[in-house]
Amino acid sequence: MPFIIRSTFWRWHLRIGFVTDEISANVEEALTIGISWGILDFELRVIGDKRVPSVDPGAVKQIIALQQKHDLRITALSPGVLKGTVHDEALWQRELRETLPETFRLARLLDTKIVIVFGFQRSPQDVPADERKVVEIFRQAARLAHQHGLILAIENEPGFWCDTGVNTGRIIAQVNSPALRANWDPGNAMGTNEPPYPDGYHALKQWIANVHVKDTIKGSLVECVPVGEGKVDWQGQLRALARDKVVEHVTIETHCLPLIENSKKNLEVVRRLLAKVK
Repeated sequence: MPFIIRSTFWRWHLRIGFVTDEISANVEEALTIGISWGILDFELRVIGDKRVPSVDPGAVKQIIALQQKHDLRITALSPGVLKGTVHDEALWQRELRETLPETFRLARLLDTKIVIVFGFQRSPQDVPADERKVVEIFRQAARLAHQHGLILAIENEPGFWCDTGVNTGRIIAQVNSPALRANWDPGNAMGTNEPPYPDGYHALKQWIANVHVKDTIKGSLVECVPVGEGKVDWQGQLRALARDKVVEHVTIETHCLPLIENSKKNLEVVRRLLAKVK
């Protein structure tokens, strides 16, 4: 059965989560700090000096122990795949053949339903017809995810085929699989010519399965700033997410140093913004 995101709340309430390495690369420390802040939702990306799924078995045991003790939700895994160009066939074939299946196995251990992928970096070699190749690769990847009862969520990124809400939605629509959705990142969309909210959001809304929260003035690849100090309309975006009941949680991805200080600041800001949502 494909994974379907539903709300079980009488009153819609957006939970707040964190990418663990945006608090600390030491996953036990990150989870412990997050728990002390009242956070129970965590996304895993980098643990120590390794990216998911290449995680030490000891770290996995630590995560599972804390997960069971505190009833944590591991909301997504981010192995960093499909970041190359469509012309690097050896790379994306290896990611489909090895990295994604390994990530799916870890997802099963951690009771995780979403795996974040990217949307292929653009290249000077690209021609318009290459979009069909992008779609076909995603179709293969979505088929694999569907077989495991998981969802792949494409994270939009400047300079990629999936950069804006419009472009990401167009790719997902062509693949037409319940196992392929979007990891909407308005901060990343700031590096494109599309206003992330409301334009990008409304173009992508029907496919959003996960949301990253960060802020920027000039674009996330240039510099990120604490939430509320950049140009993303987070008040409007969070209000729309709650109103439209698109997701049950949002995930803070701080991306600016010092991590712990700015992550705590981001949490306080997001809580204040959500408190204003009616």
